[in-house]
Amino acid sequence: MTGVPEEVAVPSRRNTTLKVIKGAKAGGPTPPRRRLVTRAVPGPAEPIERVLERLDQEPVEDPTEAGDLTVVGDPAEVEDLPDPHPEPAGPAAAEEPDVAAEPAGAVPRRRARALTALLVVLLAAALAGAGVQGHRWYVDRATDQARRAAVAAARQAAVNFVSVSAASVDRDLSRITAGATGDFKDEFTRGQAQVRAAVVENKVQSQGTVLRAGIVSGDRRRAVVLVAVDATVRNVKAPDGRPSHYRIQLDLVRDRDSGDWLVTKLQFVG
Repeated sequence: MTGVPEEVAVPSRRNTTLKVIKGAKAGGPTPPRRRLVTRAVPGPAEPIERVLERLDQEPVEDPTEAGDLTVVGDPAEVEDLPDPHPEPAGPAAAEEPDVAAEPAGAVPRRRARALTALLVVLLAAALAGAGVQGHRWYVDRATDQARRAAVAAARQAAVNFVSVSAASVDRDLSRITAGATGDFKDEFTRGQAQVRAAVVENKVQSQGTVLRAGIVSGDRRRAVVLVAVDATVRNVKAPDGRPSHYRIQLDLVRDRDSGDWLVTKLQFVG
């Protein structure tokens, strides 16, 4: 290593002077130059014992400031303490309704309106139920009346069909035709001349009586009725008469214009 070695002197006190002497380069003709640099060197840290001793010697806190502190033993007491830093009322707090600011009687009026609305709903439901029940009762009653009328018409038509006399043949046949409609009326009308000739030729005299009648099926427009009929028939072969028993099934429809029940089909079933 070339050159003059540096000389460093460090005192043990705070304000110390660091002296650095630099020599000239080796073999140079010029004498070495000296430069003095002064730097502040921090002193050693204060011992911890002295720091603790100084803290013990500091004065006690001001009693007036200490009086502002409150020691709470019961957690329930915390709720009664006022908030030292109340939060400012925001937009949400401003929107909350003030219940105490409502006028007297507002709540009872609202309850009365709600009760009235409830009563109206219940009344409407009751009226609707009554209307449904009334309509059902009307339909059932009308159907029952229609069935009874159909049975009565079937009884009369069965008696008319077996009650024929040579003395009143035209009137008897007309009565049967008047209570018929549809296919049965057409068929009976086509064979009416033959029936009339047979009744007159055999001097027929027949009178029927209904024993019983019952509805097989039916509604307000259509019905099927079964009629049991007894009749006494007299003719040239049986001048004293002979009893006859018939079971006749009649299909009837209700005429839309007159409301009368008319026979659309007649057949002997036993």
